[in-house]
Amino acid sequence: MRIIIITILITFGFYSQGQKKELRKIDKLILESFYEEAKDELDISKSLILSSEEKYKAQFYFYDAKVSNELKDFKAAISSLNSLLKINKSIYPTKVEQEYENLSIIISNSVVNAAVKDNQDGNFLDAADKLIMAYEMDKDQYKDYLYFAAGSAVNGKDYDRALEYYVMLKDMDYTGIIDEYFVTNNETGVEEKVSKTEFDLLKSSKDYSNPRTGQTESRFPEIVKNIALIYVQQGKNDIAEKAIKEAREIQPDDVSLLLNEADLYIRISNNSDDEYEALLYRNKFKDLMQKAIELDPNNGILYYNLGVIYAEQGELELAKEKYTEAIALIPDYVDAYLNLVSVILEDEVKIVEEMNSLGNSSKDNLRYDELKLEREDLYKECVPLLEELIKVSPENIDALNTLKNIYGVLGNNEGFMQLKAKIEELQAN
Repeated sequence: MRIIIITILITFGFYSQGQKKELRKIDKLILESFYEEAKDELDISKSLILSSEEKYKAQFYFYDAKVSNELKDFKAAISSLNSLLKINKSIYPTKVEQEYENLSIIISNSVVNAAVKDNQDGNFLDAADKLIMAYEMDKDQYKDYLYFAAGSAVNGKDYDRALEYYVMLKDMDYTGIIDEYFVTNNETGVEEKVSKTEFDLLKSSKDYSNPRTGQTESRFPEIVKNIALIYVQQGKNDIAEKAIKEAREIQPDDVSLLLNEADLYIRISNNSDDEYEALLYRNKFKDLMQKAIELDPNNGILYYNLGVIYAEQGELELAKEKYTEAIALIPDYVDAYLNLVSVILEDEVKIVEEMNSLGNSSKDNLRYDELKLEREDLYKECVPLLEELIKVSPENIDALNTLKNIYGVLGNNEGFMQLKAKIEELQAN
């Protein structure tokens, strides 16, 4: 019996030495960046090492995660890292104990960098795969990667997958809000965005002043909007409307969410072949625009959007009012100027039609002169608007042509010739 025991112990000793030798060989190959060769050695010795003590298993998984990451086999890297983390850390060899936490960060960064490259190359679904890998490495810390994976899925036109990710983000009330830090450089007078560490150092520096903190915008409204838009794209308007209404119940005074709901309604209206449904959602859009103006009365774009709907529905005076308010808030709002002029000239068609229908009687001639004056009054109302528009957008061909034609009708020959020359010059270039 004693002989047998001694033999077993001697055999185990050789067995253990073999494992150590293989691991030292692999370590040397990794240090010399021979990753392909190290991977071959890991594959050869896998069954030997994984049938041994836990500390050797830990070393194997550590090396395999490291090598697989270098070879961009991220699934294998993450799998080995997960196997390593299941082993009791108290028995990790010193090297593994010192480096395993950094290795997790290194692998996640590698995966994300590869995803960024995929996105740049247009390989959006491959990017989504990698970002989900990174997210699943630490679902609490890496929620941002789930958000970016959803975006990549949208770009790759895999809307079902994007919807799945966006719903996950919505259910976890993800906002993506982070703190930001700013200081003003006294020498340049320019405010600079800095890290938290830099902020703590510089806020007391004589070279910097006006330290302040802020936060990034919430991504929640965008997420809810994308969920709704995907449902619209799938023809599920009722579910889309329900999804965005639920979000608004959570944040009823969030203007971004309100505008997203309005955007949803206008999209449904534009896509509808049913005249009643299209009008219904246009009116819902109008109601929300009015609510948005109450919440954000200095937002010129809101007045403009409401003006568009009023104009479409033939409420021209209200449309003019909203376009005028939009211009008052945004003096260089080109589209608001053009739409306001268009609304003012809306009556011109009816005037010209009536002028063309008149005969040569004294009564008709009198009516013709009245209509001519009405038409000129419309033009005179447009002139200052178009002149102001050309000041803020001097190369706007639409504005230049419209004002040129008006000058021609009103008999402003000098203005007509100046604008004609300017248009020809622009078109020549």
